[in-house]
Amino acid sequence: MIVNCVAYRDGKRLADIPLAEIGATLADPGTFLWLGLHEVEPEVLLHIQEQFGLHELAVEDARKARQRSRIEAYGDTLFIAIKTAQLSAPGAGDTAADGDIHYGETHFFVARNFLISVRHGNDLGYAAVRRRCEDAPEMLAKGAPFALYALIDFIVDNYHPIVEALSSEFEVLESEIFTHQLDHTAIERLYGIKRKLMALRSAVVPVEDISVQLTRLHPELIHKDLRAYFRDIHDHVARTIETLDNLREMLTTAMAMNLSLISVRQNDIVKRLAGWGAILAVPTVVFSLYGMNFHHMPELTWEFGYPGMIVATLVICGLFHRKLKKSGWL
Repeated sequence: MIVNCVAYRDGKRLADIPLAEIGATLADPGTFLWLGLHEVEPEVLLHIQEQFGLHELAVEDARKARQRSRIEAYGDTLFIAIKTAQLSAPGAGDTAADGDIHYGETHFFVARNFLISVRHGNDLGYAAVRRRCEDAPEMLAKGAPFALYALIDFIVDNYHPIVEALSSEFEVLESEIFTHQLDHTAIERLYGIKRKLMALRSAVVPVEDISVQLTRLHPELIHKDLRAYFRDIHDHVARTIETLDNLREMLTTAMAMNLSLISVRQNDIVKRLAGWGAILAVPTVVFSLYGMNFHHMPELTWEFGYPGMIVATLVICGLFHRKLKKSGWL
């Protein structure tokens, strides 16, 4: 449950801190504590609440996933909930978008001297983020707000491969629309991409508001020199949302185009059937007339009556075929 709990001063790692010594570490001025949790048990979270003085409502929300993405202030502490997304590796022979999208949540408690991340529901770890921050001590010296920026930036960066994979899959299906009629499986894949787009967009959109608030509000926590970093997150999120909206619009247009092409193909088939029906009506009428048992029929006694009628029927059918072919019905 406790991934790591490390104290930092002036951007340098001091030591791993056990839970029993958290209070003493927080009392040390100039030191901030970075605590990482994963699927934490309520008893442990209750102990952490007592150590850090967290608000009970925020702790209650952090106990379980499926929270609304948001940012809230509880005294000097900010509570932030963000949905995370990760694209699983596709199987052999599959395209990139065939992999499942795993969603999770990360809840943050951030103050001037501590940062707590509570991770739920996916395998997306933050060890690499911590290492990158430790490799840049001059930036980590800015304290917990910079570590918060690094984590949110990492979450936002993980949205991009999913968008690219869905975009690539859509381009393949889009080309198939104009080459041949899509089969049932391909149409289902189109709707599958649209469902994934909607789910991803619902995860990304709240991050835009969170980044705006971190940029413009909470000056006691987010210093002026750090606001540019959160503006950068806002720019990435805005571009991701714009790409998702454009892709959704193109997907909707492609579906409508596919239905239109199917209607056009059906109309062509109906026209061909009607044209051949008109051609076959000629011999049908002629042969049905000569099948009647009347004594006085034209050319009944003529030696060349039968072949003459066959030739006349074929000529009339040929003229019909030529006319319908020229008009585009055949």
